Amino acid sequence: MNERERHIGYLRRSIEVSRMARTAGNTPFGAILVDAEGTVVLEQGNIEVTARNCTGHAETALMVEASKRYSKEELWTYTMYTSTEPCAMCAGAIYWGNVGTVVYAMAEEKLVGLTGGDARNLTLQLPCRDVFAAGRKPIEVIGPFPELEAEAASAHAGYWV
Repeated sequence: MNERERHIGYLRRSIEVSRMARTAGNTPFGAILVDAEGTVVLEQGNIEVTARNCTGHAETALMVEASKRYSKEELWTYTMYTSTEPCAMCAGAIYWGNVGTVVYAMAEEKLVGLTGGDARNLTLQLPCRDVFAAGRKPIEVIGPFPELEAEAASAHAGYWV
């Protein structure tokens, strides 16, 4: 299996986690954390609605838990896979948590096209690459994956007004 196929496998799991978040009553976003050996060590769906937590995005909630379990040195060798490009808040959490690589399926600009003017997702149109570039460490970003964007978008079908 080549690197792109490996990424696609993990991204598909993050998309499944996004579906699980929606089923649980939350917005459809999912993230997983993979260690340097390729083991999924954490999975997290969005919990913003059910936890009544405005920072309960999947990536930020995952980073809260990851920072309790793993050192910053370990996290630098880990990869976060997300169903959708991390928002500015989540990119900040990833940056401060010290995850070295982020891989996402669907671009934020595609998400904006799905959510339109829905008040539940008036996201900042600020690519995660721009957030990371403003920092002082080289976080690698891989994405979007055009072959997965429809699959990632399907988790949002009928959700946004």
